Amino acid sequence: MKPTALVIGGGLHGASAATQLARSGFRVTVVEKNYAGRHASGVNAGGVRRLGRHPAEIPLAVAALARWQRLETLIGDDGGFHPCGQIKVAENDEDMARLVSRAAEVRELGFDHEIILSREELRRRVPAVAPHCVGALACDGDGAANPYRTLTAWRRQSQREGAIWREGVQVTRVDRVPGGGWRLSTDHPDLPGLDADWLINCAGGWAGGLCGALDECVAMQPQALMLTITERVTPFLGPVIGSASRALSFKQMDNGSVMIGGGIAGCIDTGGEHADVRLAGLAQNVQTALGLFPFMRDVRVVRTWAGIEGVTGDGIPVLGLSWRHPRLIHSFGYSAHGFQLSAITGEIVRDLALEREPALPIAPFDIRRFDSSSAAARASHTH
Repeated sequence: MKPTALVIGGGLHGASAATQLARSGFRVTVVEKNYAGRHASGVNAGGVRRLGRHPAEIPLAVAALARWQRLETLIGDDGGFHPCGQIKVAENDEDMARLVSRAAEVRELGFDHEIILSREELRRRVPAVAPHCVGALACDGDGAANPYRTLTAWRRQSQREGAIWREGVQVTRVDRVPGGGWRLSTDHPDLPGLDADWLINCAGGWAGGLCGALDECVAMQPQALMLTITERVTPFLGPVIGSASRALSFKQMDNGSVMIGGGIAGCIDTGGEHADVRLAGLAQNVQTALGLFPFMRDVRVVRTWAGIEGVTGDGIPVLGLSWRHPRLIHSFGYSAHGFQLSAITGEIVRDLALEREPALPIAPFDIRRFDSSSAAARASHTH
């Protein structure tokens, strides 16, 4: 008999996990309280980057990029991935020193994907950048993709592999069942209970609540992260642009519109699952963009929105086995930079469910880092 898995959350990481589990012989059901990609997965900036990653994330980001480069062969669609490169701009000497130090740190870890650009090389690559900028850190091969298109491709591939999606179904209770499996109670009259051997927590901004119900400690808050779209502008920019010292993700799309993001938080009602833009935050984000590209001062903003994401206290995800419950796997808390990693996290979840060691290092993402009693126990065990 095939092993079974319930995936809570129909975002990118849930869809990736469902695909890999179903492909490996599991009978998979995805339970999503709204619809696939309703929040962060469908409305993020679509950055596909290794640039500027937390050191613990670099091996995952490098492996994920290899999947992005052949995404169409994996899920039938390339997600609109365009390897245009990503560049983090230094606006002064202090910024530049920080970027030089960062490049050296990455090399010491054994990676060479981040390179320093001189002032002249920056202007050759980005002629429109403000004249005060003194250099940059670049990552060739990085780029951007279309979030909703990517999510849809992962979802459809999971369904082709046999996964069943239950959307508009709210989980009301999670219980252990005799024999070591799980039961989900729901608010749907036709699905009062769902049973499986494995439970996969991909609940995004709501994953912390699920952890609380299961007596697992995690430091995470949902945030409403905002994006802005401008009117169409004559093409002037190839790579995705960030700032060394200010929050910014800035790119020109194929139709000429410019997307401005960078993790600026809006207003959130997690109970009502509603996110609103915060005008002061939008103004801050736009001012940062104008600091690097002053000519855009007269370009009109045509659309803004916010999507709810789970942000951990240390800014890196929770990815790995539960330490309190057997056959429970966490994959959440990607803190506004999980889009690119979704190409690899499903493989990690699959390996864990197959009870084999993942090929990539995930110890830094263990949920136990948030539990003081667990940390104390591990410390005493090592001494």
